Amino acid sequence: QVNLVESGGGLVQAGGSLRLSCVASENIHSINTMGWSRQAPGKQRELVATITETKTTTYADSVKDRFTISRHGNTIYLQMINLKPDDTALYSCNAPDRFRAITYWGPGTQVTVSS
Repeated sequence: QVNLVESGGGLVQAGGSLRLSCVASENIHSINTMGWSRQAPGKQRELVATITETKTTTYADSVKDRFTISRHGNTIYLQMINLKPDDTALYSCNAPDRFRAITYWGPGTQVTVSS
């Protein structure tokens, strides 16, 4: 079992910035890639960004050039700039287990962007 805990969400005006953090603890040797997903009410969950141990990154088209994922050891960050009301969602950190077909999830942190 890997424990993931997010922080850094909040309320921000459109055009503003936020930085999310996610710390992984316990059995971190069982994970490699970590990522951020988000889910808004009534919408499907969207994978926003991922980063590997070697810091290879991927981004959803909807956030390219505005969001940056980074990693330091067992902590990942999501720097978000030029936020839009459509970015409002619960942002969750996730990490697939490299040995088993399961994915670990954090409880999430709420991001609300006002217009």
